[in-house]
Amino acid sequence: MTSPTLRPATVAMAVALAACAPALNWRDVRPDGSNAQLLFPCKPDAQERRVALAGPPVRLALHVCDAAGLTWALAVADVADPARVAPALAALQAGAAANLGVQASASTPQAVPGATPHPGSGRTRLHGQRGDGLPVHMHLLVFARGTQVFQASVLGAAPPEEAVEAYFTSIRFLP
Repeated sequence: MTSPTLRPATVAMAVALAACAPALNWRDVRPDGSNAQLLFPCKPDAQERRVALAGPPVRLALHVCDAAGLTWALAVADVADPARVAPALAALQAGAAANLGVQASASTPQAVPGATPHPGSGRTRLHGQRGDGLPVHMHLLVFARGTQVFQASVLGAAPPEEAVEAYFTSIRFLP
């Protein structure tokens, strides 16, 4: 019989081992200009584009990679005006839902170390369809630091909870 003090350690070890599956090659990533630090399970490519996000167009930096049949991404944009943060977080969530052909659902709170506490921040699960009609699931986390807004996501047929948890809980901000 396992002692009560060893049980949480055993569970934590099992989660850590599952998140370290051979298809996931975790690496430390620090997206330029964001002071964010997180673990990606593959080497992300960086892209930039201008997008309308709750107002005039802003530069959106996207860091994305594919591993274990899933797409892992972090998008960041500086909306420059504190009054645009809440609408931008809502727009990020609504845009992700629209891409899957579903309505944005209520999010659950998740603190990101060093992020600015904001009522529009949170974590959501979306279930929709890809363009070819196959089911797809997205785990989504939106949050802000100052006037920068962030969207972390994992998209695929069946994202494993422990890997998603490892990805989302690795996000933090450097001083």
